[in-house]
Amino acid sequence: MSWTLRPRPPVPATEAPPGRPPGAREPGGFYGWHVVALAAVALAMTGPGQTAGVSVFIDPLVRDLGVSRETISTAYLVGTLAGTLVVPSVGRLLDRWGVRRTMLLIGALFGAVLVASATVAGVVGVTLAFVGIRSLGQGALGLSATTAAARWFERRRGTAMGVVSAAGTCGIALTPLLADLLIAARGWRVAWVVLGLLVWVVVLPLARWGLRDDPRDLGQVPDGRPVPGQQPVEPWGMTRREAVRQPWFWVIVAGVAVSGMLFTAVAFHQVSLLGERGLSSTEAAANFLPQSVAGVVATLAAGRMIDRLNPRWVVVSSMLVHVLALGWATMVSPGWSAVGFGVAIGSGGAMIRATEAAAVPHYFGVLHIGALRGVVAAVSVGSTAFGPLLFAAAHGATGSYAQVLWLSTLLPLAVAAAAVAVRPPRARFGSVEERVAH
Repeated sequence: MSWTLRPRPPVPATEAPPGRPPGAREPGGFYGWHVVALAAVALAMTGPGQTAGVSVFIDPLVRDLGVSRETISTAYLVGTLAGTLVVPSVGRLLDRWGVRRTMLLIGALFGAVLVASATVAGVVGVTLAFVGIRSLGQGALGLSATTAAARWFERRRGTAMGVVSAAGTCGIALTPLLADLLIAARGWRVAWVVLGLLVWVVVLPLARWGLRDDPRDLGQVPDGRPVPGQQPVEPWGMTRREAVRQPWFWVIVAGVAVSGMLFTAVAFHQVSLLGERGLSSTEAAANFLPQSVAGVVATLAAGRMIDRLNPRWVVVSSMLVHVLALGWATMVSPGWSAVGFGVAIGSGGAMIRATEAAAVPHYFGVLHIGALRGVVAAVSVGSTAFGPLLFAAAHGATGSYAQVLWLSTLLPLAVAAAAVAVRPPRARFGSVEERVAH
């Protein structure tokens, strides 16, 4: 059976009445910052599919279903890896359908999977639930949300993507609290149903009536400030086949993968890891607070840096912050030292995520942005599955996390060295403005 997707038609625009400034949806106005706000809300709704959102369900599942923690962990591993198979297809769909229609489909499916997860009765059901939750929540909806604003900005893309990531991360951080309250009040089955309904109530109207895929749909231009006397520039960009042949593309992918693997490994074993350094379980859990605050600040800072600096130096900075955090973890002690560690590990992970969201369209264009970021997201999701296993095996073999922490610093150091050594494609292909000038 064959079928063809039709290109989305432009949304008809109306002129603003004389005597008043154009509205955000009218020619001459700018709807881009509205898209940023809506994308941040959509990103926040990935919370039930993120590790933090799923974590509060683990103990109730172990207790009520009579399965071991190792079995649940294996099911989660399978679900996370399955997400790597789905995300590239979602990226291609974003390019063909646009964010708006794709997010409608993803939101409907993600909400349905959460509601259906309330009916699981054994390990097979839990595994299938994790496959759907991870692939549609963290993977597909997360990719859609962080791609939504890319076409609306050029000169201020870093700032815009930083705002989306920072605000969305704050929303994600609230998911464990909401889920824990629901579980305590009505049980984990009701909690998953409520979260699924919440996804439908928020994501579906947001995608249907709020988002717009491209400034041209409203007769507008990226950044909302047309260059006098210059015709709007058609979107440009490399295909996935062209981009994967560029070494710099794999530098970005490696940075995201290394960060995802190491950040997840540390977070997964944080209570045990910091317990070795003299922190109580309460103090170790509380360390997520400075991590979250630092992550928001670092995301916004990275976005502004990308608008003003060569993005390669932001990649290098992020990797060096990872090295600092991993080394600090071997020497951390209760008190301000622990706060400093939290700031370092939270900042490093947030910086590279914001950098990737802005650097991929910066270097490779937006024409095939979904397919390109789908590759990055697939590797990122997959990498998070292996970090906890690596740290657990090292701890079991040595009785300490110190050795694996020090050895892990070699990975971000290698990415930082590659970012300095590899020539970005911008020098060859140029930015949109440079292409027009030449």
